[in-house]
Amino acid sequence: MNADISGKTMPALKENSSEVVQPFLMGCGTKEPKITQLCLAAIQRLMSHEVVSEAAAGNIINMLWQLMENSLEELKLLQTVLVLLTTNTVVHDEALSKAIVLCFRLHFTKDNITNNTAAATVRQVVTVVFERVVAEDERYKDIIEQPVAVQGNSNRRSVSTLKPCAKDAYMLFQDLCQLVNADAPYWLVGMTEMTRTFGLELLESVLNDFPQVFLQHQEFSFLLKERVCPLVIKLFSPNIKFRQGSSTSSSPAPVEKPYFPICMRLLRVVSVLIKQFYSLLVTECEIFLSLLVKFLDADKPQWLRAVAVESIHRLCVQPQLLRSFCQSYDMKQHSTKVFRDIVNALGSFIQSLFLVPSAGNTSVTPNQTGSNASGSTGSAQTNPGVLGMGGGATVLPAFEYRGTWIPILNVTVQGSAKATYLEMLDKVEPPTIPEGYAMSVAFHCLLDLVRGITTMIEGELGEAETVSQSTTETTSLPALSSEHQDSQSISDQSDKELVSRAVWEEMVNACWCGLLAALSLLLDASTDEAATENILKAELTMAALCGRLGLVTSRDAFITAICKGSLPPHYALTVLNSTTAALSSKSYSIQGQNVQMISPSSESHQQVVAVGQPLALQPQGTVMLTSKNIQCMRTLLNLAHCHGAVLGTSWQLVLATLQHLVWILGLKPGVGGALKPGRAVEGPSTVLTTAVMTDLPVISNILSRLFESSQYLDDVSLHHLINALCSLSLEAMDMAYGNNKEPSLFAVAKLLETGLVNMHRIEILWRPLTGHLLEVCQHPNSRMREWGAEALTSLIKAGLTFSHDPPLSQNQRLQLLLLNPLKELSNISHPDIRIKQLECVLQILQSQGDSLGPGWPLVLGVMGAIRSDQGESLIRTAFQCLQLVVTDFLPTMPCTCLQIVVEVAGSFGLHNQELNISLTSIGLLWNISDYFFQRGEIIEKELNKEEAVLQKQAEEKGVVLNRPFHPAPPFDCLWLCLYAKLGELCVDPRPAVRKSAGQTLFSTIGAHGTLLQHSTWHTVIWKVLFHLLDRVRESSTTADKEKIESGGGNILIHHSRDTAEKQWAETWVLTLAGVARIFNTRRYLLQPLGDFSQAWDVLLDHIQSAALSKNNEVSLAALKSFQEILQIVSPVRDSEKPDTPPAINVSVPVVVGATTATSLGRSFMRTDSIGERMGRYNGAELPVVTDEIEDLNLWWAAWNSWYRIGSESTKPPITCDKLTFIPSQPFLTALIQIFPALYQHIKTGFSMDDLQKLGIILHGAVSVPISSDASPFILPSYTEAVLTSLQEAVLTALDVLQKAICVGSENMQIMYPAIFDQLLAFVEFSCKPPQYGQLETKHIANAKYNQAEWVALNYVPFAERSLEVVVDLYQKTACHKAVVNEKVLQNIIKTLRIPLSLKYSCPSESTWKLAVSSLLKVLSIGLPVARQHASSGKFDSMWPELANTFEDFLFTKSAPPDNLSIQEFQKNESIDVEVVQLISTEILPYANFIPKEFVGQIMTMLNKGSIHSQSSSFTEAEIDIRLREEFSKVCFETLLQFSFSNKVTTPQEGYISRMALSVLLKRSQDVLHRYIEDERLSGKCPLPRQQVTEIIFVLKAVSTLIDSLKKTQPENVDANTWAQVIALYPTLVECITCSSSEVCSALKEALVPFKDFMHPPASKVQNGES
Repeated sequence: MNADISGKTMPALKENSSEVVQPFLMGCGTKEPKITQLCLAAIQRLMSHEVVSEAAAGNIINMLWQLMENSLEELKLLQTVLVLLTTNTVVHDEALSKAIVLCFRLHFTKDNITNNTAAATVRQVVTVVFERVVAEDERYKDIIEQPVAVQGNSNRRSVSTLKPCAKDAYMLFQDLCQLVNADAPYWLVGMTEMTRTFGLELLESVLNDFPQVFLQHQEFSFLLKERVCPLVIKLFSPNIKFRQGSSTSSSPAPVEKPYFPICMRLLRVVSVLIKQFYSLLVTECEIFLSLLVKFLDADKPQWLRAVAVESIHRLCVQPQLLRSFCQSYDMKQHSTKVFRDIVNALGSFIQSLFLVPSAGNTSVTPNQTGSNASGSTGSAQTNPGVLGMGGGATVLPAFEYRGTWIPILNVTVQGSAKATYLEMLDKVEPPTIPEGYAMSVAFHCLLDLVRGITTMIEGELGEAETVSQSTTETTSLPALSSEHQDSQSISDQSDKELVSRAVWEEMVNACWCGLLAALSLLLDASTDEAATENILKAELTMAALCGRLGLVTSRDAFITAICKGSLPPHYALTVLNSTTAALSSKSYSIQGQNVQMISPSSESHQQVVAVGQPLALQPQGTVMLTSKNIQCMRTLLNLAHCHGAVLGTSWQLVLATLQHLVWILGLKPGVGGALKPGRAVEGPSTVLTTAVMTDLPVISNILSRLFESSQYLDDVSLHHLINALCSLSLEAMDMAYGNNKEPSLFAVAKLLETGLVNMHRIEILWRPLTGHLLEVCQHPNSRMREWGAEALTSLIKAGLTFSHDPPLSQNQRLQLLLLNPLKELSNISHPDIRIKQLECVLQILQSQGDSLGPGWPLVLGVMGAIRSDQGESLIRTAFQCLQLVVTDFLPTMPCTCLQIVVEVAGSFGLHNQELNISLTSIGLLWNISDYFFQRGEIIEKELNKEEAVLQKQAEEKGVVLNRPFHPAPPFDCLWLCLYAKLGELCVDPRPAVRKSAGQTLFSTIGAHGTLLQHSTWHTVIWKVLFHLLDRVRESSTTADKEKIESGGGNILIHHSRDTAEKQWAETWVLTLAGVARIFNTRRYLLQPLGDFSQAWDVLLDHIQSAALSKNNEVSLAALKSFQEILQIVSPVRDSEKPDTPPAINVSVPVVVGATTATSLGRSFMRTDSIGERMGRYNGAELPVVTDEIEDLNLWWAAWNSWYRIGSESTKPPITCDKLTFIPSQPFLTALIQIFPALYQHIKTGFSMDDLQKLGIILHGAVSVPISSDASPFILPSYTEAVLTSLQEAVLTALDVLQKAICVGSENMQIMYPAIFDQLLAFVEFSCKPPQYGQLETKHIANAKYNQAEWVALNYVPFAERSLEVVVDLYQKTACHKAVVNEKVLQNIIKTLRIPLSLKYSCPSESTWKLAVSSLLKVLSIGLPVARQHASSGKFDSMWPELANTFEDFLFTKSAPPDNLSIQEFQKNESIDVEVVQLISTEILPYANFIPKEFVGQIMTMLNKGSIHSQSSSFTEAEIDIRLREEFSKVCFETLLQFSFSNKVTTPQEGYISRMALSVLLKRSQDVLHRYIEDERLSGKCPLPRQQVTEIIFVLKAVSTLIDSLKKTQPENVDANTWAQVIALYPTLVECITCSSSEVCSALKEALVPFKDFMHPPASKVQNGES
């Protein structure tokens, strides 16, 4: 055949090809190899030129058949057949079938090469047959024909509807099925033998390569359903029934064992069927899939399981297929849940691999040594930990679980199912499966499954969301749950989406349990970082997907798995006691490359938490974190970071886990809540390897970023996050209860971080956030609290500085919302929290002070909420804030807050922790008052405006506007609040505070009081000042009298302040003085108020109670105040005040001199404002008496008070003991000194009653004794006759009165006698000092200084001065009617009688001498008056008194003192003589006007004087002098002179004097007789001194008598008297014998006068004798 044969010859050749071929065929027939070869080559050449007709082809095939049967040129035959069939489509039907059979036959020759070539040829031929169908379909694709229903019979000729090529293919495929099924073929006639394996391979390749043929032609589809599937199921049966190891024993007939080549090929077929024809064979696929799942069972041979896994892997990489499974089976009512089963089967397969002992890895055929070997190595590796540590060679990636160690092989590229064993078509025996192969494939199945499903669903979800967003025009449509989606969808789209959503949910629901179980197990077992990473990634994507689909349970389950992986083993599962926990954790962490982290053993780290529930607080040894834990942690962070929006409630799990990890890693919160690696506060430090140390900053960074990204979450998700953090924090709080260990601060720190990054929408989370932090702040654990406060205050500060939109200044509600938690902190009592709170306030003030506006009340409230018991530092900090406010912010705050400032400042004054703070706060109040004063107008305006608004609101609501001090205008109310605060401080328990507050209060009222409305003064007086006085009075009277020890050893307390009572006294003094001063200086303002007199009464009442308080200091001060309000210091009227520039008008604090004993009696220094003092000295030299003061009622009220004070204070106590209070001298002096001034105002109505009252007081005052330790100050010495100032004052008072009476009206003069009475009472004090109750007083001379005894004063000077006054007064008033009527003279005499009768017994000698001289003076004036009124009888009672007085004085019962000198005695005697002379000159001459009894008494007295006046104690030498001879003489002479005077008016008088004489003589007689008798009896013994003296006196008297008789007119002497005198003579003579020389000399003198009686006898006698 030449190359240049034209194109025309080709068709011709083809037509005649039979003839052309014939010779070659014949050549083949020779069976001669060479010729045959040549012929076959020629035939091939013809065929390749396509010049062989159908007939020729048939002939060729027949010829080839013969060659085949003769086993000639087999390879050439195959080649020829192949060329014949591939070059064109002329071979059909039988010819084709024959050609195919030929190839099959050749496949089963003995020659290996031929076999293989034949097999290849068969494969190629089968392919060619099907390719023809495809080509044919392509040709006819435009002609649409009516499909004919396929008949269901198996007759091979019944395929009439198919086109030629399709028919061939159909017949071929059908026969292949027959052959595999070991049945006779219909079409391939002449087959002699056939293997199943080959048949299955061919079936598989056809199905795999030409799926479209089966899908397009129903006949083929029918074949699949009717022939292929049943065949496969039938062939599988031995595998299904097979149970490893049970074949022999269980049934007598041995079951056919699974055969690897067939089994593997069947699985390949199944894979193809499922993959390509799933839609046709839904039911059959269900069976196949179930089979696949069964093949994974543990009792199946290893190789079977391996190929089953490979098959499943092929499915897992096709998510759409999986989706179809789900829709077709899992979502149908009564169908097997295939998808779920597949996943679960994989899970249990993996589990079984860990549980099957490694020795079981041997394959079924025992003679395969390799498998045994691998088995034994497996068993040797059951403890890879040991091996690894020992050999240091275990770097193989592997899974290890409970001692089972399974290496991870690199089996496949991600996402493709490259099978190993499914491809072993040449192996007849089951291969040895390397250890870990099945596991690795299964692992990849899972990963691909997850990856496929999630990518698919996420993609569709994304599309659906974009569509739904565009159709519904909703900008944010979170895909949280299907219901949510439903409610928002409008378009038809949504129905489709609902369907797909149902599928997605079903897919996830079907697979998540199995996936999770398997992945968790693998995660637990993984020792390879990459594997771990993959597992985690799978769990993460699943969790995120579930979250997006709103499947909460599954989402939480995956998250929980990651969480568990992050924590040390058993940490999250069981609470084991510390030892087992430590042991079990070791086996996990001693894996070759793992980081060992030994966390501190301190108890606080052992909180074992299972899914966020606190399980244990008891210590549990140490826990270890492995690098895998850290890897999991990073995944967890990743999850939270990227998928926070779908976490919802699982935030709790995530955060709880992170909290524990952060805890174990020892991260501590720093500023702003970011966690930094910190040292552990307790226990040994966390031990971290360098590997982790480098990770820590990264982790801490991711942690922070995680919370930073919360700003991109939507509101709902943000709330989930906040709630989770809150509940986490609550658990941490529960754990920290009852111990002060380091708590977990994770949640609090993160709440802070979250709050800070979400400032722009802080309102939506502020309440839950701060509400929770406030609870944290109340926690008993200090570290926990501290962080709660730190977080809260940071948030508040950040919130205030954040530039909100609109700004805070325009959004007051938000500002108050932000500040509110600051206020809430005040309800917490822990001081550390309050310190934080106050520091926050301080910082807010410093940064935001100017813009606080309506927030001021809140801020001030925080400062004001500090209580005294909250510790010094707290108060100090709060006070710092307040100081800042007062110094810097008063002008910027609304005026309505000023009142709060006052109250807060006041409350600090009342804190008793730190005295300096209290004092400084009083200073602040002064500054505040100054501020009010300077900006008064502005404040007033603003307050009035505010008031109007409030008033309006109140009216609208129909309520009364209620504020303190209401009726007063608001600005005045502000002042009143200030005063009231200071008033409270004035009764503080601490004296220094009271003093300072008092001074400030009175100074402010003094300095700024003029700003007040006139009517407000009423409130100042009643509500502020009097209220204060009441409280001070009450406190002072109830104060403790116990001595206060020195304050804490460093403050010495002066003794005048060493009891609470004394300290209160100072306060009382200050307050009273202040109020009195205000009354005095502001009298012109107060008097017009209307109730001035009531106020006056109240003030007097206070003065009275102070004056009567049992405290010298207070009472004295009260009197000073009394003096002040009486204007004894007169004020200046307003009009007369000089205009002083206001600059000077700064009040100087009042200084009240401390009245110690040394300064008693000094007057107070009073300092008012400088202006007033200037005024006083300029214009007020003379007291200005103002009209108002003339208001008599006020004065009488004052007098009554004065009287009450006087009578109460001078009334002696009823009982007496050590503690009896006795008023001091300065007090009494001041009291009495008030009277003269007061009297000036009331003298017009001063009555006798009043005088009586006055008298009582004066008398009482003078009677009060002095305490012995004060006496030296009051009395310089006992000897000086000085009056005390009190006594001076008393006399002055009486003097004032007396002068007033003197010039007063008649009816006033009746008061004279009363004044005399008073004075005379004082005179009596000279002899008997007044008794003060039952108080025992000592004489001053006996009192020991410095003992608390009471000393009666030396009253002598006072009494004597009084006596002088009496004498003076009497001299002036003796003739006054009242004086006469009231028997003043008698009283004077009666009073003088006392000292006179005491004479030498008088306390002071001067007294009786003064008394005598006074008596003489008074009598010289009074006796003439008395004589003048003799007839009226007004003086009748005076005479006996006078007689008794003379008697008592002249014959005193008191002996003169022994040491009385002779000169003194003579002097005294001359006084006695003076008295007798007075009698002889002033009385006796006027006997006619004088009552007779009186004269008689005088006579008796003179009589007595003439004999009896001897003194009994004198020495021999002095006897002459001491006998008062001079006195006796005068008496005698007077007596005699009177007896024998010719003036005797009546015989009676003469009789009296004669009587007297005879008595005298008789007495002399008796004395002499007795003396003689005694002298005689006594013999030699001298007589008693007494008797000698007496006799001497009698003798002298006799001589004096005789003298007197001689001098008298003889006619006046009675004869009888003479007789009696002469009768004495014999007795005298008898005395001559006496032995005493004194008596003798006296006797001599007595005998001498008798010479005058020596006359010669009268004649009468002589007469008598004669």
